[in-house]
Amino acid sequence: MFRPDVTVETLNTLSRGTAMEPLGIVFTEIGPDYLRGTMPVDARTRQPHGLLHGGASVLLAETLGSTAGGICVPDGQRVVGIEINANHLRGVREGIVSGTARPLHLGRSTQVWEIRIEDGAGRLVCVSRLTLAVIADP
Repeated sequence: MFRPDVTVETLNTLSRGTAMEPLGIVFTEIGPDYLRGTMPVDARTRQPHGLLHGGASVLLAETLGSTAGGICVPDGQRVVGIEINANHLRGVREGIVSGTARPLHLGRSTQVWEIRIEDGAGRLVCVSRLTLAVIADP
């Protein structure tokens, strides 16, 4: 499903100097049908009440889904996000959250990804669905 030349190390190198770097998002695993990454819950990603900020969860979800989508398309194409939603199900005050992106639909012109974010105990924190458009890479 994913291009065989892409590694976790490659993805983490490409993240330098982007929104992922200051939030501490790290790609950790590429599986046969999923991409996984982590993000710390700390001063960078908490809202004023001390909980993981919903926007940080969405940034993690879009990072994982868009990256996964991008490494599915052939050369000459890329993906861009056109819609994302998120249901925040559990508050997290500290530790690391882990997100896993899996495809629901991989079409010629669109992709739909589900991203599940869990706390350190494996409890579901957020579930997100991301729709991507597949476009020509200019």
